[in-house]
Amino acid sequence: MNDQQLAQFEMQFLAFAQASMTQDKAHDVAHIQRVVKAAKQLCQAEEACLAVVLPAAYLHDCVTVAKNHPDRSKSSLLSADRALQLLQEVKYPSEYFDAIHHAIVAHSFSANVEPTTLEAEIVRDADRLDALGAIGIARCIQVSCSLNVALYASDDPFCTQREPDDRIATVDHFYTKLFKLKEDMRSAAAREEAARRTEFMQAYLKQLSKEI
Repeated sequence: MNDQQLAQFEMQFLAFAQASMTQDKAHDVAHIQRVVKAAKQLCQAEEACLAVVLPAAYLHDCVTVAKNHPDRSKSSLLSADRALQLLQEVKYPSEYFDAIHHAIVAHSFSANVEPTTLEAEIVRDADRLDALGAIGIARCIQVSCSLNVALYASDDPFCTQREPDDRIATVDHFYTKLFKLKEDMRSAAAREEAARRTEFMQAYLKQLSKEI
């Protein structure tokens, strides 16, 4: 597939995202665009197949399941299945379907599916980078507000004497998940960026500690 053909498909993917991804503020079109941007950069650095990475990045969250829903772990599979339906509708080359489906399924933290291709690793890295740094903090607070979760536990805000529980406090989610992401990045470029963003988040908690 040449660059011009891929660009035409990209316009359709973006239009789909703009029309359908409106309910979850933490997984909206802006999130998709950031993930796509990061995925393109990682794809170029790692010399991966953009024809797989691009649609997978655009469509990885095309079915959104609430964080507190019992079927949350199935959201990436539902998104992958819906993505293939869309790709068939726009007549995307079918030889990429299996790889795209796997990349979408394997991007999810909650699904716990091991990526087996470079392209799947890139989509997962790009999505996880968007959970870190300044935007990661904002998105974490957005999700917690939607779940009616407090910002921090007043008795032990930074989990020094208790196990973190992100069902009761937003800050706890930094310890249960977000600070662990940098160690699980697959590409060198993603690891470097994840380290920078994690350092920023640690500085945020230090400042929060001073203020409270």
